[in-house]
Amino acid sequence: MSLRHALLALLRVGPLSGYDLQKQFSQSVGHVWHAADSQIYPELRKMALEGLVTVEEQTRGERGMRKVYHVTEDGERAFTDWLDSAPEYQRIRDAAHLRAAYLESADPEAARAFLRAHIAHWEHELSCWEGELSHIEAIDNPMLVRRLAVTSEQDRERTIAYKRFAYDGLADRARGEIAWAERGLRLIDELEGPGAR
Repeated sequence: MSLRHALLALLRVGPLSGYDLQKQFSQSVGHVWHAADSQIYPELRKMALEGLVTVEEQTRGERGMRKVYHVTEDGERAFTDWLDSAPEYQRIRDAAHLRAAYLESADPEAARAFLRAHIAHWEHELSCWEGELSHIEAIDNPMLVRRLAVTSEQDRERTIAYKRFAYDGLADRARGEIAWAERGLRLIDELEGPGAR
């Protein structure tokens, strides 16, 4: 997935201003594709130049203007072509697992602190994703509500099911990382002994 496909996914639901798009991004696709706010506007400009979106200037207040972005037919086609193509997987760059491969050189207490921090990070992620799953079940996630409003009645359950499937995968990943770090803590105790605490 690229940033542009994440933006197209949001704009396919309906036109959004750059500000609203940033908000929706962090509340929705931002869970699976991180992008700084500073990356979104340049990408929108590129997408407009390539004909994937159009820009509508709207009056805001007495003297202000805002840009609202709409997906074009070319943008729709780019999005569906992306969905229909095989994903391009990249080699993993994982700082935590790289560090774990060399923990024999670390002070045992520093190694424990690293693994505890890893657990805390993934417990937070798990909490967020379980919260999203609750919102999906209650159908009160703002982006899901927007998507369902433009989805035909017969496709609504599919939309909900795939959204749930995506977040179930994220929650499973978090549980796996927590379990891995907990095994690491037990390994430190086995290798270093209780006196190394």
